Amino acid sequence: MLLNRQAIKKWHLLTFLTLFLLAVVVFGVVVARPAAMTPGTPVIITVEPGMTAQEIGELLYVRGLIKNVLVFRVVAKIEGLENSLQAGEYQITSDMPVQKIVGMLARGETVYRLLIIPEGYTVNQIAELIESNKLGSAAKFKALAKNYAPYSYMETNRPVIYKAEGFLFPDTYRVSAGITEEQLLAMLVAQFDKQLTAEMRDKINQRGLTLRETIILASLVEKEARVDTDRPLIAGAFLNRLKKDMPLQSCATIQYILGVPKPELTIKDTEIPSPYNTYQNLGLPPGPVANPGMAAIRAVLDPAETNFLYFVADKNGAHIFSETYEQHLAAIERVR
Repeated sequence: MLLNRQAIKKWHLLTFLTLFLLAVVVFGVVVARPAAMTPGTPVIITVEPGMTAQEIGELLYVRGLIKNVLVFRVVAKIEGLENSLQAGEYQITSDMPVQKIVGMLARGETVYRLLIIPEGYTVNQIAELIESNKLGSAAKFKALAKNYAPYSYMETNRPVIYKAEGFLFPDTYRVSAGITEEQLLAMLVAQFDKQLTAEMRDKINQRGLTLRETIILASLVEKEARVDTDRPLIAGAFLNRLKKDMPLQSCATIQYILGVPKPELTIKDTEIPSPYNTYQNLGLPPGPVANPGMAAIRAVLDPAETNFLYFVADKNGAHIFSETYEQHLAAIERVR
């Protein structure tokens, strides 16, 4: 089979580049090891957006990670990756071959840290977690979260503390060094939107709830439940109360107002004037009081069908559920 002109031209180029590399190797130039650095020493470099292969090679050379910029470019060209080198922070060891460095840059294998967000964390807690992991400023993250609402279901005219509250999906994230607070917010809400499947959205519509109302309820369930099997029961009790125009009287909303965990609430705490106070106001609070996990969201979508209106936690965190106020008072006495 005859080769076409383009294939022949490409073959000649590869042959030339291969011979060039062999010649360089013969003269002892192709060594991807720094001259004055202990082999295996890790070095962090930052490849800025828009940097060319030449500029990246010069950066690697200055940092002592390669001995020849031209060799770096030739390897990238032979691999067909000269225009695929990605921006980001990379950890490269001082004994890494040029071919491996090129591959790492082309695949975007940047330095990353794990950010683990537990279910039920609030914006404030996530902000502190980000700062403690040295991924950003807690104050800046909270300031951005106040009005951050890239999806229409996050928008509200009600007096919320954070528009982003409830929509920062609890999960384990691989976070590149140098990420901004706004990029972190975008990543967390994008994960929430991704996790909310079409089936779940259909169930929300079938229940006659908005997506926002569902997440508000799920946040209450998340904060109230300590035992997995209690979640659908708590969700059912809250929904029953809403149907009867009863105040939800959720301790989770009072804890959210206080801003710090309190082992035992007082009657005075339940009298704090706030739109979030579900002891003083009917209906749902203006926004979620935490960022619920998938189990809490599913509990609202598939609540237990009961006549329960009340529940109280025992000393182990499990709840006793009641249909009447008298039964509820008796349950309170039992758990004291």
